[in-house]
Formats: sequence, C-alpha cells, structure tokens
Amino acid sequence: MMSGRTIMIVGNGEVPEGAAATIDAADIVIRFNDCRSVGAGGMRTDIVAVCNTGRPAFAMLGGGRWKNSAPVRQAREIWSVRSARKFAGLRAALAETHPDLDDFCDDYTAGFESFAASTGRAHRVIASASHERLDRDLSRFAPGPYVVPSSGMVVIADVLSGFAAADDDVVLAGFGHVGWALHPFAAERQFVDALVAEGRLRRLSPSSSDLSQGA
Repeated sequence: MMSGRTIMIVGNGEVPEGAAATIDAADIVIRFNDCRSVGAGGMRTDIVAVCNTGRPAFAMLGGGRWKNSAPVRQAREIWSVRSARKFAGLRAALAETHPDLDDFCDDYTAGFESFAASTGRAHRVIASASHERLDRDLSRFAPGPYVVPSSGMVVIADVLSGFAAADDDVVLAGFGHVGWALHPFAAERQFVDALVAEGRLRRLSPSSSDLSQGA
C-alpha cells in the first residue's frame, strides 16, 4: 500500500465507466481547460491546467462562462501550461510553416494570473524546461512533424519531474491520445506506455480492484 498521495490527472477523453468515485477520492485531481471530464469523471477539481495561449485561452478568459463554471470555482490552483518565453520563440518558425496559426503564440498568461489573484487562488506557469525535456523524451519514439506536445502530456511530464513525490501514486484517466493533428499523439501514447511499464504512473482501469482501491 502506497503511503503517499494519489494524484489523479484527468484528461478530456473518455473515462472508465464507474470511475467517478475513485477519481473524487484522490488526494489531488487535475483537470484541463473547460474540464469536460466533470460528471462521468467525478466532480472533484483541485487544479485546472489551462492552455494559456491562442484561441483556447482567449475563449476561456472572455466572458464569464469558464470563470464561473463549477470546477473552476472549486479549484485551488490554476496552472498555465505554456511558457510565454517558449512560445514567443516558436512564433517566427510557425509564421513560415503554419501561417494559419498566426494567433497560436498569443500569450494570455497575465489574464489567468490576474483571475487567480482576484479569486484567491494560486497560479503557476509550467517552466519551458519541462516542455523542452518532454520534446527530448518524445524524440525517442520517432514522432512525425508536430507543433507542440499536448497540454495533457506537458502536465504529466511536469508532475513526474517534480510535483509528485517518490511515494505518490500518479494515475491517468481520460487520455485517449487523439485530437489535434499537430500534437504528436502516437509518440505520447508510447511514452505514457513506457512510463507505465517503468512503474512511474498507471492508467485508471475499469477493473473492480482499481475502482475499489484507487491506488
């Protein structure tokens, strides 16, 4: 039996049926952006990790729908996944290779920081070093051309690189490794599978043992 915390990282994909209670029983639950996992994926939300550049960030900060949503109101921390320095460095290359992504690097970190401060919660930005280390790790799996790793993969890598203690149980749910074509999802799946094989994290399974114990 592990003596550390259970850290549940819940993506916006499909979660195992009946997993809500297990997710809610974790010590820390991390969700993403508009927290589409809430419901079948439980209700508890301690940290919301946001894509803080480009159109997703603009949409979340505009108006009050995201800010007033139940999971965001419940969260005690907001994490900005994208380093402004890292994304500023991508802008010139993307203008050449993907001119349709002209607003992809627009930085809204200050807006999330201001929102967090005004509502009495913590805000942190995942360092560019975490992103760059992840790029190196993904290169082992020969990804095709991509723009950036997914926000979910950045958070997984960041949690394992320092947020989680050695005796913490890091569990994934809602990660189908599919979506935007310019994320390296095939390589991300292989990397997660390798981390599972190394015992550094696990995927939440629909088995009765996982759902009853959660660790």
